[in-house]
Amino acid sequence: MNTPTTDRATSHYAVTLANQRRAADPTRSVWASANAGAGKTKVLIDRIARLLLAGARPEEILAVTYTKAAAAEMQTRLFATLGGWTVASDADLVAALGDLEPGVNADAERLKAARRLFARALEAPGGLQIQTIHSFCTAILQRFPLEAGLTPGFRVLDEIETGQLRAWALERAMHSAPEHLSILATRLDEEAMGQHLDSAWRTLT
Repeated sequence: MNTPTTDRATSHYAVTLANQRRAADPTRSVWASANAGAGKTKVLIDRIARLLLAGARPEEILAVTYTKAAAAEMQTRLFATLGGWTVASDADLVAALGDLEPGVNADAERLKAARRLFARALEAPGGLQIQTIHSFCTAILQRFPLEAGLTPGFRVLDEIETGQLRAWALERAMHSAPEHLSILATRLDEEAMGQHLDSAWRTLT
């Protein structure tokens, strides 16, 4: 016999699953907001999988996330899903497609198309575009530098180069305005001094 708590948990899970499936529908324009671990990545993966099943070309799909780790995880999980479909039995694949798109008939042609998606994704020119927002914006700026008021051929500094440039700028500042830094040094300890300079650097950059 189910307890009220169990019934509520089951009902909540069913509502969450239904909402995830609606959000994964590529024909809908969706804004999804949820806590960490709530399934946002799964929704994006399911959305991409449904686009591919609908006939979209892998190279025409763009997924943007915040961090490199998140982008790598999304690509790994998507390829794991598509690769699993390649070797799944008919019964398992029918069940997987039914979970992805309830009510859609998984006939023989659909199963065959699903099994081909992994190879299509691997062979797509340029591959599946799962990028960070920073790399996506950088690619746009590199393609249209003049429109953005930038020098053609520019590149983004990596962390090591940024640190070297910061050290060089601080050294120049110390040489050009030693009296100002001397005043700060008399009022701040070493840790506070570093924090102050870091704050000034972030403001400038």
